[in-house]
Amino acid sequence: MDSDPLPFLPALTVLVIAGLLLLVIVLMKSTHKIGPTEVGLVTKRVGRKLSDDNPVAFAGEAGYQADLLMPGQRFKLWPIYTVTKFPWVQVPAGEIGVVIAQVGAPLPIGAKSARFKPEFGNFSDLRGFVANDGEKGVQRPVLPPGTLVPIHPVAFLIITARSVFGVPVSPEFQALAASRKLTPAAFGLTAERLKVVVISPHGDKDMIGLVTVLEGEPLPSGDLASRLGGFHDIATMEENPDTSDAEIMDVLLGSKNEVHNNYQDFQAFLDAGGRIGLQHDPLLYGAYLLNPFLVLVEMVPMLVVNQGQVAVIKGFVGLPTLDTSGTDFKFGSIVRPGHRGIWQEPLRTGKYAINPRIYAAELVPTFILTLNWAHHMSTAHDLDARLEPIIGKSREGFVFRIDLQVQIHVSDGRAPRVISMVGTMLNLVNEVLQSAVGNHFRNTLQALEAIKFIETRHEVQQAAYAAITQYLAGYDVETRGVYIQDVVFPPELVEVLTHREIANQQRATYEEQQRAETVRVQMEKARGTADMQAELAAAAVSVEISGNKAKAREAEAGGQAAYVRLTGQAEADRAQAVGLAEAKATEALGLARAAGFQAQREAIGELPTALVALANAIAEGKINIMPEVLVTGGSSLDGLAATLMRALHDGKIPLQRSEPE
Repeated sequence: MDSDPLPFLPALTVLVIAGLLLLVIVLMKSTHKIGPTEVGLVTKRVGRKLSDDNPVAFAGEAGYQADLLMPGQRFKLWPIYTVTKFPWVQVPAGEIGVVIAQVGAPLPIGAKSARFKPEFGNFSDLRGFVANDGEKGVQRPVLPPGTLVPIHPVAFLIITARSVFGVPVSPEFQALAASRKLTPAAFGLTAERLKVVVISPHGDKDMIGLVTVLEGEPLPSGDLASRLGGFHDIATMEENPDTSDAEIMDVLLGSKNEVHNNYQDFQAFLDAGGRIGLQHDPLLYGAYLLNPFLVLVEMVPMLVVNQGQVAVIKGFVGLPTLDTSGTDFKFGSIVRPGHRGIWQEPLRTGKYAINPRIYAAELVPTFILTLNWAHHMSTAHDLDARLEPIIGKSREGFVFRIDLQVQIHVSDGRAPRVISMVGTMLNLVNEVLQSAVGNHFRNTLQALEAIKFIETRHEVQQAAYAAITQYLAGYDVETRGVYIQDVVFPPELVEVLTHREIANQQRATYEEQQRAETVRVQMEKARGTADMQAELAAAAVSVEISGNKAKAREAEAGGQAAYVRLTGQAEADRAQAVGLAEAKATEALGLARAAGFQAQREAIGELPTALVALANAIAEGKINIMPEVLVTGGSSLDGLAATLMRALHDGKIPLQRSEPE
């Protein structure tokens, strides 16, 4: 039977073999291959105890050692030292790395972040960090995108959007790390805030970044935002009387962000006097590496003042209010730019990177503004969105609905005063104009009969224009037009007006028919005249010839009349002369005969005298002997007597009456 040979080996050989095995194990455990993007964290198991407030040993104490093992084959004697591999800190593109120091001096009371020195570099030199009085806590700079650096995993925690590098020393974070739940959320950060802040247009809107700083000296009493150097530069500019408001506005709207590299060099920001809280100067387009523990950014639209507008600025920060409006203006303070109050100079067409938290801009249209009291609103603006048609009653109680249009204008130079009086353009429309216009038309309607309103619509419109013009002049607003667009009548009034209009239309139809008949008659007359044109022409010529002949005869008759007149006048003159002569002769003869008859009568008597006279008359041929009337019977004396009596009757024998003696 064979027996085990080992018991027969010398004990020294066993010890040598065991020693060799142990040596191999020690060598194996003491030799570490550190990859090209790895570091070796060395932990010393023996030695002096570290102080309570420092997790890293710088002088050989037990615990995490300050010096890391760099890439390559490295030796650390086991079991005195253990080595744990960690990856280099790598910050992906588009992200930042926030550094939290777990070693160094404690932060000053009230500080939220550690002071940074250029000697700290990228925090890869732990001994240099501590030697230069590095402080624990959040470090002010951040690691930029693309960073790949060996950083001590215990001395610093590096937080990126995707992971957390390092070994936390806080028990609560250690528990999260052990369960692989240590994420940026554990530090109160979101992945979005650990990315590069990019300010760019959103669609068609230009954007700016409003900055709020979470650390720094407190703001002076009464200030709402921090501006580097305050407003002392504005006060200095005002000392020069030639400084214009436009020059001051250029300085105010400018930026001092170049002093601290747009808040990326937070240490420079604090060294330049930056204060905690809302910042005066916003960020413009660009990409910024901002520490999310220290700087918050809010994207807001840039102030855009289009053509036909001005922006009235209400300043909530700046120098104390110094009113420039005068004692007659009772509606707030109008100030120069840089003072608290409404700036006397508005911003005109342009784009402005102005902080709307501290400068409220009221856009005022300077074009002619059309406001509709109707169910539809203007397309150029929405100021009349709340305006409704005006409802009013006539004197008889008829209810009218009036669609109205009012055109107003605010000049750019008067815009600050208008806003100081009414606050906003919406207030001007909804509070001032709506009540004034509505009440005017309601009062006007109530004072008129319905038919009267319809008949005098133009006069009502003109009166409204005059009243609204006078009213708005008190607000430095011009009235450019008041127009009644449409009037909706009550149904009962519409029925009456319809019947009346039908009657009017019928009457107009009849009148039109009458005019048509008149025209037709005139046309027929003209047609007949045209048909008889030849005859009319001949007749006209005949009329002209007859007229000429008549004029000739008239001239001839005139000549003959003149001849007869002259001849007659001559004959009359001759006859008058002859008559006068004959009359004188007859008178003389008569007187002579009368005297003879008288003497004869006295001598022979009357009868014989008459017979003698008769005989003389017969002898002179003045009496016909033959009787014109035959008388039969009787004597010849009777015939003679009859003849004598006829002659006497005819006056051929004058009877001479003897004058009494």
